[in-house]
Amino acid sequence: MALLRGAWKVLVGVKDALVLIFMLLFFGALYAALTATPGARSISSGALLLDLKGSIVEQPAEAEPFEALASSAPTVREYRLRDVVQALDSAATDDRVKAVVLDLDRFTGGGQVALETVGQAIRRVRDAKKPVLAYATGYSDSAYLLAANASELWLNPFGVAAFTGPGGSRLYYKGLIDRLGVTAHVYRVGEFKSAVEPYTRADQSPEARRANEALAGALWDGWQKDVAAARPQAKIAGYVADPVGTLLSQQGDMAKAAQAAGLVDRLGDRTAFGRRVAEIAGSDSGKPAGSFNTINYDDWVSANPPSTSGDAIGVLTVAGVIVDGKASPGTAGGETISRLLYKGMADNKLKALVVRVDSPGGSVLASEQIRTAVLDARKAGLPVVISMGSVAASGGYWVATAGDAIFAEPTTITGSIGVFGVLPTLENALAKVGVTTDGVSTTPLSGQPDLLGGTTPQFDQLMQAGVEDIYRKFTALVAAARKLPVARVNEIGQGRVWDGGTARQLGLVDQFGSLDAAIADAARRAKLDPAKVHAVYLETPPGFLATMLKAFDREGDDDASGASVDLFTRMGQARNAVALNALADARMLASGPAIQVRCLECGTVGAARTSSRTRDTLFAWAIERFLR
Repeated sequence: MALLRGAWKVLVGVKDALVLIFMLLFFGALYAALTATPGARSISSGALLLDLKGSIVEQPAEAEPFEALASSAPTVREYRLRDVVQALDSAATDDRVKAVVLDLDRFTGGGQVALETVGQAIRRVRDAKKPVLAYATGYSDSAYLLAANASELWLNPFGVAAFTGPGGSRLYYKGLIDRLGVTAHVYRVGEFKSAVEPYTRADQSPEARRANEALAGALWDGWQKDVAAARPQAKIAGYVADPVGTLLSQQGDMAKAAQAAGLVDRLGDRTAFGRRVAEIAGSDSGKPAGSFNTINYDDWVSANPPSTSGDAIGVLTVAGVIVDGKASPGTAGGETISRLLYKGMADNKLKALVVRVDSPGGSVLASEQIRTAVLDARKAGLPVVISMGSVAASGGYWVATAGDAIFAEPTTITGSIGVFGVLPTLENALAKVGVTTDGVSTTPLSGQPDLLGGTTPQFDQLMQAGVEDIYRKFTALVAAARKLPVARVNEIGQGRVWDGGTARQLGLVDQFGSLDAAIADAARRAKLDPAKVHAVYLETPPGFLATMLKAFDREGDDDASGASVDLFTRMGQARNAVALNALADARMLASGPAIQVRCLECGTVGAARTSSRTRDTLFAWAIERFLR
């Protein structure tokens, strides 16, 4: 009886603890809901502060609430592109906003199209005769693409501006695979489908190098043109061509070298910068030196939602890797996105549909599931316009074939019309330790694919035939959608990745334009006035715990970023993120769909989407996965 009484007390204690925890969560969420959405009148005049402690993305990933709460690591935030643009556009016409401040010390970047879009919004603030001031300890490619549009650029006297251009190394696993005795069965179609080369080669093929150089060159040209247009006085070409010579001309002072090249206007620490902003936006005398009247970004976004007047144009976002089944925001689950579209069509009186694609592709089946849903929208009488973001390649382009028209930007990464599959088998690795396999079969495919004993020639032939069949279907879809001969699609396909400008010349894209341009075009196709429509975003609303977590993250925002302000450290972290993504891709290939329409090489020239938690480093990754 004593044992039972003790057990009962433990159960009661656990119950009470759970009740207390859920009460705390409930009242915390209630507090967040009451304080997180201010009215327009609660915002005082000052400088709108865009303290970007993270990256700008098409659709932020939703963090796992319990994992995030349990982790002691700081959060690296993802900012929704359309929210940043809306904040800037509303600031341009609101008298309470005396200036816009870009704090880029911990900015980790974004896709090139996303950064160009934000840069254009910054220019609109300047065109409205409002000062835009940017500050950083170090300006990288991504940060400077935004800062160049500011009216006043500041750099810390101990800072530096260093530009690397797109490109970088990839991991090649052929030597490791051979050493371990793993057999990589590769099935592919496409001369340029270099996604599988890391498993078959120790370096990139001449075809892959040629394609990658062309793409990286186009993106770099676009970056330089954007910077030159935003800041004509910046001597970018000479600074990039001879960074050491430029540095030596200023006796090794990196900050003065940047100023002498016209990249920045003023040198000063954060206190001096704050005093300068205070001259424009005002300050509270009771606060420390360098403080200024600030308008919080989240408060401003909440108080300035997009217009909801006029007819509704649905906007369906396909962001991230395309996967089978359901997925949270930031990953394109085939079932999730198709259901969102069907539900949006049922719940809203949509007049047209825009599909915003920012994806390197992924699962064939999921890509087709999304494409089929978009076709159903067309069959229901909705005009459909595709809007490409920074990346719309492979499976992303598969989805795009369902539209009436395709909008992209010159620096969009697209194409990659090709198919591949990878299956690793371990028969040679097991043989090294004396392990073999044996069994019986009733058909040529019994037990296939045998990852322990190896695949049979019949299975390999079947897989290759499947890849070739999907490639034929892919090229046929593109030919029908773009009104091109199949032979021509095969010629420009072959898995090759193109920049948006070249893709338009090849007929893979109809015209250049932003998401807003695509919405306006969809309105015109529906015989509506583009000025009298509004976008309805067909997305999964954040869950209760995710909303609560965001509120808690916001409360601790001042200490939320673990990113270094030192530019060279951040440049190393960026390459580390690329390596982590490559390892994640390898893991995905080993466990994901056997046949994929995905552009793995896009990450070497585009923006790598890093982990939402900064605890991941390459060394920690190795320790966690190989030594545990």
